[in-house]
Amino acid sequence: MGIAQDSIDVNVPIQKAYNQWTQFESFPQFMNGVKSVEQLDDKHLHWKISVAGASREYDAEITEQRPDEVIAWQSSGDNDHSGTVTFEQLDDTTTKVTAAIGYSTEGATEKLADAVNAPERQLSSDLARFKKFIESPEPETGAWRDEIH
Repeated sequence: MGIAQDSIDVNVPIQKAYNQWTQFESFPQFMNGVKSVEQLDDKHLHWKISVAGASREYDAEITEQRPDEVIAWQSSGDNDHSGTVTFEQLDDTTTKVTAAIGYSTEGATEKLADAVNAPERQLSSDLARFKKFIESPEPETGAWRDEIH
């Protein structure tokens, strides 16, 4: 299993950054490989993604969620995908967002993409798009402030 990890400082308060990240259905607006995320209930998501040109779908469960601290998920079934996003308040208007995405590779094309660090570059690009998205003057698209352990 591969892991892509990166962080970015966003110029918004921690609550705004966290609130937006809880809106999984908005991920396609800033995550290039994510085609859609459907929130089935408080803990379950259905993802449609594109990896190295191949389409995949899988279900995932939110395994941990604490407001303004962390969101973590793990896929179920045959697909091996996981993620953890943490939020660190640097000051009243700046937040460090750190994402670690675990993934499995299937086929020669995905293995080649992994070998040339494409997942890390993709995550960096996605975080840069998140920064642009969240720093816009628009309010976050929603919030979910409960906890999951």
